Amino acid sequence: MNNYVTIYPPQSTFLFVVFTIIKMVIVFTVYMVGVALLTLAERKISAWMQDRHGPNRVGKGWLQPAADGLKNIMKEETYPGAAYTPLFVLAPVLSFIPALVTWAVIPFAAPWASRWGMIDMVLAPLPVGFLFILAVSSLGVYGIVLAGWSSNNKYALLGGLRSSAQMVSYEIAMGMSTIPVLILAGNVSLNQIVQQQATMGWNVLNLTVAFFIFMIAAFAETNRLPFDLPEAESELITGYHTEYSAMKFSMFFIAEYANMVTASGLMATLFFGGWDIPFTLWDNIAPHTLLKTVITQGFFAFKVLFFVFFFMWIRWTLPRFRYDQLMSLGWRFLLPLALAYIVIIASVVLGIDAAGLWGRYIGPGRILSVANIILLAVNMVLCFLLFWVLDRGRIISPAYSRLERRDLERLRAMSAARIPVTAEAGD
Repeated sequence: MNNYVTIYPPQSTFLFVVFTIIKMVIVFTVYMVGVALLTLAERKISAWMQDRHGPNRVGKGWLQPAADGLKNIMKEETYPGAAYTPLFVLAPVLSFIPALVTWAVIPFAAPWASRWGMIDMVLAPLPVGFLFILAVSSLGVYGIVLAGWSSNNKYALLGGLRSSAQMVSYEIAMGMSTIPVLILAGNVSLNQIVQQQATMGWNVLNLTVAFFIFMIAAFAETNRLPFDLPEAESELITGYHTEYSAMKFSMFFIAEYANMVTASGLMATLFFGGWDIPFTLWDNIAPHTLLKTVITQGFFAFKVLFFVFFFMWIRWTLPRFRYDQLMSLGWRFLLPLALAYIVIIASVVLGIDAAGLWGRYIGPGRILSVANIILLAVNMVLCFLLFWVLDRGRIISPAYSRLERRDLERLRAMSAARIPVTAEAGD
């Protein structure tokens, strides 16, 4: 691992502040414009999946986000008479800000060794960046709960309560699913997690079960289908933002898409190497040129956009879970699975360490390490046991029934027996 401080002179405090401000302006401008364009992308992707045109009038569809924003700005702000106004106004802000702040610690490209010193391609290179994400991302639910309570509307209150229960149910599983990542990396710095994957391979290959748990929890944390129970238009009108209008209403949707981008960035960073280019160490070693920074930023953007597309794909493919299925999946399946997986991975890592197999390679090219092969083998066995032996579509499915098969067949037989009688009565 290269020590950047000894190779390149450190920045002065003035230059550090200047470059931080420049990165903030660029990153958050791209972030907000990208979130606005994602609303258009979801409409276009859903239209493509349903074989229709989608938005095609305002600037041939490209200016539809601008038209929607202008419409919401010009709309009248409504304040329900029974609402508690201070928290009613504050709730969209509390939902919106954590989604933006979380992105500040995610590295989006390789560092650049400029003439002014080493510039990290992250807004806030915190040594505890991962813990910062877990702490700040959990604050978004307060905006949703306060929106439901302050509206003084029973549908909004039910949506806020559902959101808080959903967050509690899946936040624990999400946090535990990342512990195996920290065990392999030996650090809570996101930059170190990216560097570890560059040498040991992407964590999605070594820790597939952890990625599976994290992905499901990310869908639940962002209130996206099939876990959009806090909104549930067919049950709660629109849930916690029933009483909102104009830009306050839009801020909840902006926060949802921002959370989706942040979750995609986290999945890309923790399990798909972040900005790392696969099958090469060219981007991880000196000299850290501007070309490497630009190319790695492109790879990271591609990974994030892939997961954003996956979020949209799932929304227009799967039905909504029932509420009892949502709670059961979080507490009875994901939480025990995460705990068992932590024990298994920690035991395997301790065994590899006790045997002294770290750093041993197979073959002349020093490409495959013994530790990688052991972790990959253990991962394949666990995936086979989980997905093909234990589950087989019975646990992770929004359409399963709580009835036993024999009871279901008995009910079908009773229903079939009534059909001739009903037909004769109708005649």
